[in-house]
Amino acid sequence: MTWKIEFDDRARKELRKLDRTAQSNILHYLRTKIATEDNPRRFGDPLRKNLSAFWKYRIGAYRIICDIQEDVVTVRVIRVGHRKNIYE
Repeated sequence: MTWKIEFDDRARKELRKLDRTAQSNILHYLRTKIATEDNPRRFGDPLRKNLSAFWKYRIGAYRIICDIQEDVVTVRVIRVGHRKNIYE
């Protein structure tokens, strides 16, 4: 099964602010691991408390916060950023 990857406007802006290497690593991760997997939750972890509806993926020092929508087979990227300030 192939999952569609969509970026929220805020996540797209955050991704553009990162250096080229980080951008490349994040996009490669999403295309090769998440989009091609039958269960994209396999590589991520659920978030807690007020972010409990979302999942996180770790790529080095960066984190991606996503909303997994099974009914439309889509992983929507909500936030992209460095691990020290992504959850603010």
